[in-house]
Amino acid sequence: MKWLDIPPVWLLAAIALAWAQSVYLPLGLSFGGAIADFLGGILVGGGLVLMALAFVEMRKHRTTIVPHRDASTMVQSGIFSRSRNPIYLGDLLVLAGLILRFDAVLALPLIPLFLWLIEKRFVIPEENRLRVKFRADFARYCQKTRRWI
Repeated sequence: MKWLDIPPVWLLAAIALAWAQSVYLPLGLSFGGAIADFLGGILVGGGLVLMALAFVEMRKHRTTIVPHRDASTMVQSGIFSRSRNPIYLGDLLVLAGLILRFDAVLALPLIPLFLWLIEKRFVIPEENRLRVKFRADFARYCQKTRRWI
């Protein structure tokens, strides 16, 4: 069951909840049509670009992208010079964008809930593993690069 405890599964669950809210419980609430669709598309596209940039950078350094595994290398270049967690940030942008696209106003609380869940389940444990393995290098990296943006 541990293979189910990965960020894409949590993201898909949050997306499914947002979609279900928009279809089954809209309550006449709306973000405003075309502008919300456009902004949602921008967020989804931006999130996918962030994820792709991070995947490419991690592959270039031949380290794992699986959250529960130990990294062989601490990636600090490319998109990782701007954010320590670009994939999770991309997940968050995709979720926010789809909430806008689905017109799922009541699903907005999923965004901070998803952020909290990802941070507690994945970000903090990953950072702790990196802190133990790379010690001073990781401390310097944390000083110069923010966790999110």
